[in-house]
Amino acid sequence: MGKDYYNVLGIQKGATEDEIKKAYRKQALRYHPDKNKSPAAEDKFKEIAEAYDGGGPSAGGGVPGGPNFSYSFQGDPHAIFAEFFGGRSPFDQFFPRNGGGPDGDNMDTDDLFARFGMGGGGMGGFPRSFSTGMGGGMGGQMVEKHQDPPMLHDLRVTLEEVFSGCTKRMKISHKRLNADRRTTRTEDKILEVEIKKGWKEGTKITFPKEGDETPTNIPADVVFVVKDKPHPVFRREGSDIVYPAKVSLRERPDRRGDLLVEYEVVFPERLSQSAKETIAQVLPP
Repeated sequence: MGKDYYNVLGIQKGATEDEIKKAYRKQALRYHPDKNKSPAAEDKFKEIAEAYDGGGPSAGGGVPGGPNFSYSFQGDPHAIFAEFFGGRSPFDQFFPRNGGGPDGDNMDTDDLFARFGMGGGGMGGFPRSFSTGMGGGMGGQMVEKHQDPPMLHDLRVTLEEVFSGCTKRMKISHKRLNADRRTTRTEDKILEVEIKKGWKEGTKITFPKEGDETPTNIPADVVFVVKDKPHPVFRREGSDIVYPAKVSLRERPDRRGDLLVEYEVVFPERLSQSAKETIAQVLPP
């Protein structure tokens, strides 16, 4: 005989879709392992996800078949939880992971969601960013996520490459969140950088949010900075190519040039009245 999913969710047979959603929300928040530290919380949390996924709105309707409905759960309860709350866990916003918030048994989940206009039976995506005074010992204002500082990488180019233009393929490794929005995995990615003709040293190419992703940050931008590779013959100064020519004493030019001196007159910032009168006498009218 299959599980009685109505009983698991704590609702009556024939419950509406909104009632099923409300029941899942309340039970999942109560038994979520992040807040409920009892040994049986993980299994109960999975069972609640199974009941909701097996015949709830995520499967296209109310819980079918009652106690005799047979279903084999193959999903990830944390992924279902994150999807239900708009792609992330509400605990990341309300309750710091190092404690300080109420435990699952003492949470009034109906009141929690009513504070944000969701009421006892409303669904909707969980608001991703807001500031509010929660009161009731539930913490202070929510802290918005901030983006990490840019990650700078030198991109070495030869004079030939910057003269004609080229495409560089740069391999990076960064962390990405898994479906549960709590754990991370490391991924390799190839970023293609199109080097334009004449780009000067110091030119920056930005790839937005390609840095490490965690539950508490906005990924940093990855920035490549163009740097000249040393050339065996030439060097670049701005837009000019300089060729250092070595000549012997015999090969040096015989002609002499002129020494040109440019004078820059430095004017005093202040003058006394007597100095002004003296200058007026010396300078032509």
